[in-house]
Amino acid sequence: MRAVVVDNAGAIHVDTRPDPTLPGPDGAIVQVEAASICGSDLHFLEGHYPMAEPVSLGHEAVGTIVETGSEVAKFQKGNRVLVSSVAGCGRCAGCATHDPIKCVQGPQIFGSGILGGAQAELLAVPAADFQLLAMPDGIDTQQALLLTDNLATGWAAAKRADIPIGGTVAVIGLGAVGMCALRSALTLGAATVFAVDPVEARRKRAEAWGATGITAPSARPIREATGGLGADAVIDAVGTDTSINDALDAVRTGGTVSIVGVHDLQPYPLPALACLLRSLTIRLTTAPVQQTWPELIPLLQAGRLDVDGIFTDTLPLDEATAGYAAAMSRSGEHLKVRLNP
Repeated sequence: MRAVVVDNAGAIHVDTRPDPTLPGPDGAIVQVEAASICGSDLHFLEGHYPMAEPVSLGHEAVGTIVETGSEVAKFQKGNRVLVSSVAGCGRCAGCATHDPIKCVQGPQIFGSGILGGAQAELLAVPAADFQLLAMPDGIDTQQALLLTDNLATGWAAAKRADIPIGGTVAVIGLGAVGMCALRSALTLGAATVFAVDPVEARRKRAEAWGATGITAPSARPIREATGGLGADAVIDAVGTDTSINDALDAVRTGGTVSIVGVHDLQPYPLPALACLLRSLTIRLTTAPVQQTWPELIPLLQAGRLDVDGIFTDTLPLDEATAGYAAAMSRSGEHLKVRLNP
């Protein structure tokens, strides 16, 4: 099969790899119809994570089951499904909460060097009854791809930000996750959303969706706009030292900072005393993907949550190098890239 691979030099290739085999009697093989590039995939290109060998990339996939193990009860060959980006064993007390992050055996992420990557023609899925979801009625392919990770992450970020109805929220970083968090914050009742990004075209996109665009750093203009108080909640969808500092500076005393941006492997110097004296709540979240589906799918089906415009590019798998170049540009024109095997 063909698969997108990153090597130790940070170069992207489309390689030929052996077809995957069933990962056990509870597993399935999915023929990938569509995959997408996530901002966290870019960390491998930028050298933030060590690699002993080339890694097959991607953790967002929609496709059709072509094989199932004998213990798979909910699915059969021919079912069209979406795949949770985060995998759990599906049998433990943690997975019983529908949050694979709480898996007692430890969660795994597709395309991280342990499980195979989703940017490929075929994907082996362990614990298929837990990881897979039958394609819901009224959900298109791009909505389904967002449900596998980015929308689930943005939604979790907004829910964990303690947004008061009619409150003020700042979203730092207007990539796909940040845009999903922005849409989620509005759906959850925020009256004002400050959209923070150094790229003007991304701010303009956010403004078209009802936000107030602000260039980074954002603390001073947000405080000026809120009478010196700061935002009720700040969502950091970048996860660098600079963006976390900006989030802490922009939130009001007693507010909440919700971080879903992926930090590198270096320690962050938390100003703990200042956070203590200001009674801040700080949450860092990897999305409980399966847990978000019962909330997000009805909102999408009813048209109450709009994610149109998140995907900006669609390319064949063989043009993955160009797709990654577009994603790495972090421009307003290239927000989210879909790859079609």
